Amino acid sequence: MAVSPVLVLKVDDSTVSVRARLYDDFSEHEIVLNSVITYWWANNMPPATKFLELFDSVIKRTINEIMPHKTLNIKYDVRANQVLDEASEIEITLSSVVADDVGFKIEGGTVSLKGLKKIGSDFEPQEFTAGFDHNIETPDIVLKRYLEMKEN
Repeated sequence: MAVSPVLVLKVDDSTVSVRARLYDDFSEHEIVLNSVITYWWANNMPPATKFLELFDSVIKRTINEIMPHKTLNIKYDVRANQVLDEASEIEITLSSVVADDVGFKIEGGTVSLKGLKKIGSDFEPQEFTAGFDHNIETPDIVLKRYLEMKEN
């Protein structure tokens, strides 16, 4: 029986941790929420939208460090209290992660974040739901570097 790689998500009040594991090899990265949210606020960027972009990128990088790959497919559902650019709360449910046709077992696949955006007294929640299916390519030069790092 082949061993499936594992992707573990952990969330607390200040960080979202992404850890990929294959046999005894692992890689882990943390998203420090206070830092990135403050940056997005200061630069008038939509925090929920920017978080999803960062989330994809951190998963890609974490997996590439243990298992260099050309294509990563990530599928997740998002629920928010408003359209993403206006949302102050989001919940991401990760359903599938596949790197070059190798599926990952997902542990702790739900990320819930609140307080992403300051809301005024006139804010009226309108539930937003969407499914995302992203295929993210690793550029050849970057893949070459990950393969070199893996060999050493």
